[in-house]
Amino acid sequence: MVFLGWLNTATMNNGRVSHTASVLTNEKVLVTGGYDLSSFLNSAELYNPSTGTWAVTGSMNNAREQQAASVQMNRNVLVAGGISNSLLNSAELY
Repeated sequence: MVFLGWLNTATMNNGRVSHTASVLTNEKVLVTGGYDLSSFLNSAELYNPSTGTWAVTGSMNNAREQQAASVQMNRNVLVAGGISNSLLNSAELY
């Protein structure tokens, strides 16, 4: 049976907008950066769909929102660009 609807799951540790979400090769979801209505974020969280839980993971070097994120063939996640008081041209690997 396929359920075609929405179910609640655990809440993230930090509320955020303008972030990215990337599905990793292990099926976890990496959420990076964004904005919490008072500051730009460098924090990142991992969602585990098997347990329905969020865990804080390593923070980025630069706080950023509206960035791009891409899962690479070697399983790294490339996060690039975005905004943090000015436009960013920096990139980081997870």
